[in-house]
Amino acid sequence: MPPELAGTEVGVYSGRHYNTDKELYKEFTERTGIEVKLLEAKDDALIERLRSEGENSPADLLVLVDAARLDKATRMDLFQPTESPALQQDVPAELRDSQGRWFGLTRRVRAVIVNPELVDPATITTYADLTKPELKGKLCLRNSKSVYNQSLVADQMIQQGDDATKGWVQGMVANVEQPFFTSDTPMSRAVAKGDCGVAVVNTYYVARMLSGENGAEDKELAGKLKVVFPDPSHVNISGAGVTRHASNPEGARLLLEFLASPTGGKGYAEANNEYPLSGYGDNEVLKTFGTFKANGVSAEQMGTKNQDAVALMQASGWK
Repeated sequence: MPPELAGTEVGVYSGRHYNTDKELYKEFTERTGIEVKLLEAKDDALIERLRSEGENSPADLLVLVDAARLDKATRMDLFQPTESPALQQDVPAELRDSQGRWFGLTRRVRAVIVNPELVDPATITTYADLTKPELKGKLCLRNSKSVYNQSLVADQMIQQGDDATKGWVQGMVANVEQPFFTSDTPMSRAVAKGDCGVAVVNTYYVARMLSGENGAEDKELAGKLKVVFPDPSHVNISGAGVTRHASNPEGARLLLEFLASPTGGKGYAEANNEYPLSGYGDNEVLKTFGTFKANGVSAEQMGTKNQDAVALMQASGWK
């Protein structure tokens, strides 16, 4: 590390809000002498704030959740390209921007959860199985405003084509009878209680419940759920990039490299029960879910397809 960076400061705008993230920033400061000034808020609010601040922004690094949001910030020209052999090595090509504007830091899988008393988990092997007629009235979905669902649909459009994906969305919507949920956690509770038989959620929501982080009642409910990884599975990311007007781009690059490294990235993933950039990590709760096969669709592809996915969902009745 260039000695002149010791004693400098890196401004971080982050859509993540976990105490363990703060511990990693503290570790980075201890290693480098570079202070981290952190601002946490909702992703879209941070994007708008960075845009409005322009050259006067104190942010050097922007951390966002989901490929769609990273793409949104990219289209608004909020990132600058970063050249880094370390990032090229530690971040798989499908989990980073092809022009080096942002890099994945953690992986998150949108899997299927099943209440085995209502639905046989063995009958769900792909996302397409959610359209089966026998799931009529048993399927619950989060609403179409969820960027996680938008990215899932974008993923399917890339793999299956627009027409097939539209039929898939319509088939799922036909199986939903109760109102669409606004969050994965209450939807997971609903499946566990038998109000739904099956749903699609990010695995870390269930892992949080199982860990006891949400309390004893949620832990007990989550124990009734079976996590099923469709073959292949949709994988999304949280990621970050050096901002367009960063006053300390070198410090931001060093922090980004630290967070993407096998050491730093391990802690960043464990902070939210997510998966590291490669492998499955050491999270004991996640190990109980088993392994998954990623479908290989790049985060960049999903991000650029987001607006088309939203339009398809609206046209297909996904409220």
